[in-house]
Amino acid sequence: MDRQELPVAVFDSGLGGLSVLRALRRVLPQERFVFFGDSANAPYGSRLTEEIRSLTLTALENMDRTYGCKAIVVACNTATSAAIQALRQRYCDRPVIGIEPALKPAADRHPGEQILVMATETTLREAKFAHLMQTYAGRAQVVPLPCPGLVEFVERGELDSPALADYLQTRLASYPAPAALVLGCTHYPFVRPVLQRLRPDTEILDGSDGTARETRRRLQEAGLLREAGPGEVLLTNSSPDPAKKALAELLLSLPEAE
Repeated sequence: MDRQELPVAVFDSGLGGLSVLRALRRVLPQERFVFFGDSANAPYGSRLTEEIRSLTLTALENMDRTYGCKAIVVACNTATSAAIQALRQRYCDRPVIGIEPALKPAADRHPGEQILVMATETTLREAKFAHLMQTYAGRAQVVPLPCPGLVEFVERGELDSPALADYLQTRLASYPAPAALVLGCTHYPFVRPVLQRLRPDTEILDGSDGTARETRRRLQEAGLLREAGPGEVLLTNSSPDPAKKALAELLLSLPEAE
């Protein structure tokens, strides 16, 4: 098979990466995508770095063996922080694209103002985020905000409930008027409507669109863009629960925030 016709592997620790897949489909409508969510091992955010790296490498090795992917998109901030360097060493023959919190556009748009970065504990403790925060700390008031337990709301399909609103309000209670919320986990865009109700005057950003544009650039640079569509999507998951497939299809069908 022509390499241009091979699929792009999209990996996440669970269902959150579907927020990135939505952007990928919009930016690259002609491409074939295989999505794998490791919901059986979710959440990754409280696991040790070495364990996250091992889970990520094993999952992508299986995806490549099964589907022969031409590129890899790590649609998970935690897995990107823990495993992107190892993945780029192992798959040096193809584009490997990660994701990071959208701190640059937030700092560009809100210089000197308070920016909250909502993310998993692992993402916030890794050197990758420390470097990112140091880069923009002089341009804005960057505040890391760990959100343990938020991934689980999305994984069970609880996207708008009193319990979710209470959880988010509690996490945000000390920050009544941030200029921006940066969603540093790909699960979090699915609770964006609740966040917007709680902080209607706050801009909310995530890294999905930037990752999709970077994927297009890297594929074009490597001569791997599929010339004609229609595109295809195959959804796979490590969880044996059939409800995960239905939830994945629902999440993928939700409209992107404008």
